[in-house]
Amino acid sequence: MSVDGFALLAGAHEYLLTAVRGVPESAWGAPTPCSEWTVRQVLNHARLDQQALVMQITEEAPAGDPFDPADAPAGGTGDTVAELAAVLAGAAKAWESVRDAGSVPTPMGPMPAAAGAAVAALDAAVHAWDIARATGQDLPLTDALAEGLEDPAARIVDFVRDTFGKFGPVVEVPADAGRAAGLLGFTGRDPQWAPPTA
Repeated sequence: MSVDGFALLAGAHEYLLTAVRGVPESAWGAPTPCSEWTVRQVLNHARLDQQALVMQITEEAPAGDPFDPADAPAGGTGDTVAELAAVLAGAAKAWESVRDAGSVPTPMGPMPAAAGAAVAALDAAVHAWDIARATGQDLPLTDALAEGLEDPAARIVDFVRDTFGKFGPVVEVPADAGRAAGLLGFTGRDPQWAPPTA
């Protein structure tokens, strides 16, 4: 299947924004499928990752360490959604600026711009799912989006898992569980994860 990485990125960015818009104010400190991080930390990680993935294009470092995200608001306007939207718009603009490039430098090595945009889409989408799941939102990762993300996942998940120790071990899911469950399992997530009960 031929996948438009730029279209994937737009869809994943909207998914992440929708998930963040739905977070109740009381839920920012809630646990997530990323067992060491709160909802706020997952958001900050996702935001910083989008900046890190284009830093070799923009020549600007992310405003923090994506692998050690703060459990506090990003700062700035105080409007979490607006701040995230600005970061995502900046990242999308950076990818667009190299749309026709056959090779673009990225933290995972050089790749075509469309492939890099698809990797950024994968990152945004799985963290959108983390946030939605942690805060009880009915906002699943769709099989259609997951299908588009399978190629970027195959490109980088094992590399990131082996090089940086990120992404948990593969979670085995039934073969008939669907593409979204399969993708989540490959990225180390239990598709059936639910917030712990008191």
